[in-house]
Order: sequence, then C-alpha cells, then structure tokens
Amino acid sequence: DLPTHILQPIVPPGTKLGKLQRQVAEETGLSGVQVVLPGTHDTASAVMAVPTTSPPSAQPDWCYISSGTWSLMGVETPGPVINDQCRQYNFTNEGGVGGTIRLLKNIGGLWLVQQSRRSWSMAGRDYGWTELVRMAEKAPPLRSLIDPDHADFVAPVDMPTAIREYCSRTGQPAPNSEGATVRTALESLALRYRMVLGWLEQLTGGRIETIHIVGGGSINQLLNQMTADACNRRVVAGPVEATAIGNVMMQVVASGGIGSIAEAREVIRRSFDVTEFTPQNPTPWDEAFGRFGRLVG
Repeated sequence: DLPTHILQPIVPPGTKLGKLQRQVAEETGLSGVQVVLPGTHDTASAVMAVPTTSPPSAQPDWCYISSGTWSLMGVETPGPVINDQCRQYNFTNEGGVGGTIRLLKNIGGLWLVQQSRRSWSMAGRDYGWTELVRMAEKAPPLRSLIDPDHADFVAPVDMPTAIREYCSRTGQPAPNSEGATVRTALESLALRYRMVLGWLEQLTGGRIETIHIVGGGSINQLLNQMTADACNRRVVAGPVEATAIGNVMMQVVASGGIGSIAEAREVIRRSFDVTEFTPQNPTPWDEAFGRFGRLVG
C-alpha cells in the first residue's frame, strides 16, 4: 500500500511557501527570495499566459493549444467535466490557475517533424525549420493524411519511413520528398485539432470562436494558417515563451503586484506580440476532414 502519510496537502497556484533555504540562497546569491508555487505542470503556466479577455466559463468561447513536441488542446472551465463522452474521447481534467479546471486532450504534436528532421540529419541532410516549412509550402496540399496519435509514430526508428508506410498501408500516396512529408504531418495535425475542437464543443455545449496557440509551436506560421483553415476559426498565435511568462505572472499576482489573473493577462496582451490568422480557404478542408475521420475511426 502507498504510505499516504508522506503526501503533502494539495495547495493552489499562488501559494507562498516561504523563503529559499539558506544553503540554496547562499549558492545562488538569492537571499530573501520568496518561493511561490506557479501553475503546474508546465501547461498550467502556459495557459495562464493565454492573452484572452474572456473569463473562465462552462461554455467557453476560446480554447488553447500548447504547441510543441506534443500539442495539448483544451478549454478553461470553472469545474471538471466528468461524463461518458469525456471518458470516450480520452480527455483529462487538470487543475489550472485561479481555481479553474483545464479540460484537455493530449495530441501528438511537432514530434512528427522533429523526428523526421532528426532522421534526415543522420542521413547527412541537415535542414533548418524555416527551410522545411518552405519546402512544405511548395508540396501538393491535402494529398496524404496520417493519424498523429497512431502508435506507429510514438517511437519509430525512422519517422519518414513510418509516415510513408502508414500512407501506403492506408491506400494513400506515400510522401516522396521532405516537403511532402512535413506537409502531411502538419495538415494531419490541423485536422486532428479540428476533430478535438468538435469534441470540446460537444463536451461544453458552446461554440469556440478563437483558438489560442502558445508555446514554441506558435511560431510555425504554416501550421497556424492550416489550423485556421481546417477549423474555420480565428487563430491567435503567441506568446512563444508562455510557460515562463505564466510562471512569472502567477508569482506577481501572488505578491500583490497585480490584482488578478485577468489583469495579468491584460499585461501579457500589451507586452508580447501575437499574430492573428483568419480562415483563407477552408472549403478543401471539409473533404479532407471526411477522409481523416475515416482514417482515425
């Protein structure tokens, strides 16, 4: 049995734990520094930094994607959503800041491209991210699709080969270039976002108008535009360093430097650049979404 007496009380983000231990303070030169709990795990801090003007709601009009190696897509609600649909769609209710709950789903993210880039680099073809995106822009659109969450892509020996084999096995043209491979990965991610968006709206009973993309993946403008087109929604990308920003701002709120989380988000909105993407050509994505739905079941 787990010895539960060793477990500490659960406390909310913004809790002050006291000053740094003397040894740590001496080693770091940070004497007198107050230790404050931020939103945890890192996604909670990233969501803290979403530059929204809307308060938490049981029927939110915005959602977030914390975009990086993995994509975490969800909404901020006043309380948990616990029902059969939530279990069926494999959503999780996690603690957020200000007493909120983050109803979210984990999605395979830019891992697909990161591991493809790694394979190409090992073969002597070392591409930068900008170059890969440029090649993807030139590849034919919506030609082949994959399920980003399929087990084949969790830890393959060679990601481009895994993508080609998946496409061949499902009766689709296998991507025959680096650009086509990256485009397949990004388009499939955008369609997965559309599917999860629909589930979020089912679970909350509202319509989501804006998708906030934060984290390192928010600088991928091609994926941002694909997401706007695939979901037929407004996308706001940034800030990039959302986790660090949210961590710091939670400490500022706890110290009394800012009066509320809403005020902190207003400061973030005025302090960091964001980029807005609106749907430009959503129609072709409807047919692609039908194909994607048949792939993932």
